[in-house]
Amino acid sequence: MARDQWRGLLCSLFALVALVVGFVHGARAHSLDDIDAMLQSDEKYFQPIDKQTPDFTLRTADGRTMRPADLVGKVVVLHFIYTSCPDVCPLHAEKIAEIQKMVNATPMKERVVFISITTDPGRDTPDVLKAYGPAHGLDPVNWLFLTTTPDQPQDTTRKLAEAFGHKFTLGDDGFQMHGIVTHVIDNEGRWRANFHGLNFAPINLVTFVNALTNNVEHPHAEPDEGWFARLKNFL
Repeated sequence: MARDQWRGLLCSLFALVALVVGFVHGARAHSLDDIDAMLQSDEKYFQPIDKQTPDFTLRTADGRTMRPADLVGKVVVLHFIYTSCPDVCPLHAEKIAEIQKMVNATPMKERVVFISITTDPGRDTPDVLKAYGPAHGLDPVNWLFLTTTPDQPQDTTRKLAEAFGHKFTLGDDGFQMHGIVTHVIDNEGRWRANFHGLNFAPINLVTFVNALTNNVEHPHAEPDEGWFARLKNFL
């Protein structure tokens, strides 16, 4: 393995250990503004946001109705894809699966839910939805794939994606032109961040999620050699 690969692996392992230690000890060392500032400095694909989550009523692959209010109490990592997408959607799902593995290796597992929303509800049947996640490494233990309810128009989830700030434009060939954005929603239902594209560092999203699971909102004094400082200096 090349030296840079070893360094990247060690960096991720160190950061993950720091996150576990911080979570277990209830680390509220810094405000979310501090973490925003760190990520804006170190992660060019990070966009801080503070808005109410766009409202929706969708259903799971097993027919349960799901609304943002049902997710309060959990930090949500949410993205839009469609299963017949031939290129970037599978890569996006696999990126989310990588993040899920990191989260689920920590006590955050019980406090975070991963949501994929299909923008092609006509073709993405419940059986297709159920199979897609595991095929791309997503663990159903805290992952949901949402689609429209039977009485909703086919473009409902494409319009929802627009409410989140990006478009899925349906072409004559059935494929959709779209961007790639991973949205993070806090445990009070507020939309707190976007991570754009596929090139962001997964550990940076996990760091942000960790802050939200610990309700890091207000500054707290911490010695310079605290876990947050060590993580920041190492990265």
